Amino acid sequence: MQRQHDFTASARRVLRMEASAVADLEQRIDAGFGRACQILLACRGRVVVTGMGKSGHIGSKIAATLASTGTPAFFVHPGEASHGDLGMITPGDAVIALSNSGETAEVLTILPLIKRMNAPLVSMTGKPGSTLARMADVNLDVGVAQEACPLNLAPTSSTTAALAMGDALAVALLEARGFTPEQFALSHPGGSLGRRLLLMVDDVMHKGDDIPRVKPDAALFDALFEITRAGKGMTTVVDDDGRLLGIFTDGDLRRTLDHEVDLRKTPISAVMNRKCTTVRPGILAAECLRIMEDRKINGLVVVDDDNRPVGVLNMLTLLRAGVF
Repeated sequence: MQRQHDFTASARRVLRMEASAVADLEQRIDAGFGRACQILLACRGRVVVTGMGKSGHIGSKIAATLASTGTPAFFVHPGEASHGDLGMITPGDAVIALSNSGETAEVLTILPLIKRMNAPLVSMTGKPGSTLARMADVNLDVGVAQEACPLNLAPTSSTTAALAMGDALAVALLEARGFTPEQFALSHPGGSLGRRLLLMVDDVMHKGDDIPRVKPDAALFDALFEITRAGKGMTTVVDDDGRLLGIFTDGDLRRTLDHEVDLRKTPISAVMNRKCTTVRPGILAAECLRIMEDRKINGLVVVDDDNRPVGVLNMLTLLRAGVF
């Protein structure tokens, strides 16, 4: 009968070992790390990241992190680079090469060509005395005492350490560039942050015939039909020139019914909210969300400079747009 394996003990051991490997890196952040950052910051072209096998997978992620935080970067497979892809590297670029051993043949093969182009080279290796480390302008030591793999063979702690060092580079460069949330959003337009920082009220508001409107002398009964027709949980009340006089919402209706008003005889002007909250076009949709949350309201009217409604929105509008 097969012995029951303690999976939780294995997991905890791996996490302890990898956490320790990352913690050990802090003692190696020195002037060399600063020089590496200066090289990458001064790069006029792109940062080209390369690595083989598991180091290549980590390198690809580092390139993606750099690119999304203000440092133009991409990954080049060293094996493919020897067969034509090296043309993707130009003299204005800088190179980050990853190899735990520092002796990966595919990486070493392309080093003379990188040097011939005078492209600055930053290496990440687990062996500071290796060929790659010696040929680099700056080597970042990402060596680990032991892999989390019990055979000490599968790249585990070493790849985690390299990934953490790549994050340290990316964040240090981000801070040095003064990279803003708005700039981050520009490279992540499909993400939630991008939607919060880039989406304007003009992009999400309901316009034209979708804006519920009634005149001030309309009966409350007719206003309810307009609220139902538009499906926005509210209607605007406008004068003959189309200027906003007030709004009437589902919440206003509940409060009005408590006073037993005559739906067919009561004009909407008698029960509408004259102190409604409005916004102007051109503000962020996320700002509309903040206003509604702060004032505990469910809808907003967007008005132009003449106080004419040009759009309406509610919480459901923002939810469907992915603003929150």
